Amino acid sequence: MKQYFVYILASKRNGTLYIGVTSDLIRRVYEHKNKLIPGFTSKYNVEMLVHFEEFSDIESAIYREKQLKKWNRKWKLELIEEENPDWKDLYEDLL
Repeated sequence: MKQYFVYILASKRNGTLYIGVTSDLIRRVYEHKNKLIPGFTSKYNVEMLVHFEEFSDIESAIYREKQLKKWNRKWKLELIEEENPDWKDLYEDLL
């Protein structure tokens, strides 16, 4: 079964946030960490995986991504702190 992920990256605790969707979370975060894709995350050094959610269909994942992008910053920070209060980079746990 195919898996899809909505993820939040941060530059540091309470720093700049980025929300994305992917079918390969490990590869996608690796690309962000190694600045292989020019753009927002490279420019602002946003590379810590601080939150992710898993979905079985792409439509649900895209819907959730759009939902989170509309949230205000306070709600996003609360979501991260709920599951990851120390703002640990979750990428290493995926490997």
